[in-house]
Amino acid sequence: MRTALWWAVGIAAAAGLAAGAWLSHPAGPVVPAMTEPSTMPATAAPAPPPPKPGDPLPAFTLPDLDGMPVVFPDRFLGRPLLINVWASWCAPCIEEMPELARFAADHADNGPQVVGVALDTHEAVLDFLGNVPVYYPILLDTPGPGDAGAKLGNVQGLLPYSVLVDARGRIVKQKLGPFKAGEIESWAESTAGPSDPADLH
Repeated sequence: MRTALWWAVGIAAAAGLAAGAWLSHPAGPVVPAMTEPSTMPATAAPAPPPPKPGDPLPAFTLPDLDGMPVVFPDRFLGRPLLINVWASWCAPCIEEMPELARFAADHADNGPQVVGVALDTHEAVLDFLGNVPVYYPILLDTPGPGDAGAKLGNVQGLLPYSVLVDARGRIVKQKLGPFKAGEIESWAESTAGPSDPADLH
């Protein structure tokens, strides 16, 4: 009971801190990711098409909160993976974090791993996690046209955004918007079966 109350207080406080930023965006279950001005030259080659279910997870590297590099997909092969792209100023992201934390704790030893990718500053993420700690890995990226969300197929650039990857490193599902209570289990069931494109539904 105390743990649940602590989570509720922490989430309420964090949501309050995010409210100012959220209210500056259109209402709805998702919010636009803040982007940095593009520095790509006008003659740059076009970006590759966004990955879709059945495609391999793109290879990229992000730092963790200690600055250590984490390589996708190599670091996570062997178990399914749920990647959640979020930001500390995104109210829908904050609202779903208790559900993600619960799911990660329930599958600490088997089943899908959970990793969060914050499109945010190191300082903002540390401040947020000081109020609402989570016990799954959090990585950092700078928001922009080539950020982790874009690499994972988030063509709309909205948050939160989640991707389910099977144990062999192939994308199974992509989701735009927050998880509702009890939704992740059914959403993640697809990793139990084959992940070849012909088997994805």
